[in-house]
Amino acid sequence: MTGPWRPPASCAALHAVETSLGRPLPTALRSLLLESDGMEGPYGEDIVWPAGRILDDNLAFRTRPEFRSLYRPFDPLLFFGDNGGGDQFAFVQDLGDGSVHVWDHETDERGLVAPDLGSYLRGALGSDGEDWYR
Repeated sequence: MTGPWRPPASCAALHAVETSLGRPLPTALRSLLLESDGMEGPYGEDIVWPAGRILDDNLAFRTRPEFRSLYRPFDPLLFFGDNGGGDQFAFVQDLGDGSVHVWDHETDERGLVAPDLGSYLRGALGSDGEDWYR
């Protein structure tokens, strides 16, 4: 399929993500994944990952020993997309406000990108490049 939309994620796939990570998905992300299992940005970047990648990447960030030695803990973050250049986008689940944050893979800095998923999607889909959020 071309364009940003993909076939929907299954309820079973979303349940697997929530069970394996021990937390419910944010409501807006869950709703989006039930419409489209991820979204591709204008430059081929995965601005919203498919459910399987959300699970795999979040487990990797939480369990890989090299990450633990290089970065602050990732447990409060729920990664769900990237910019195609290494930075990752996440919800800070401890905040519970639905805001989207970026994790800079070079500096381990974490910062607010958008107040909600809708604003994040408008910014990413309307961007002129991978660093639209800076």
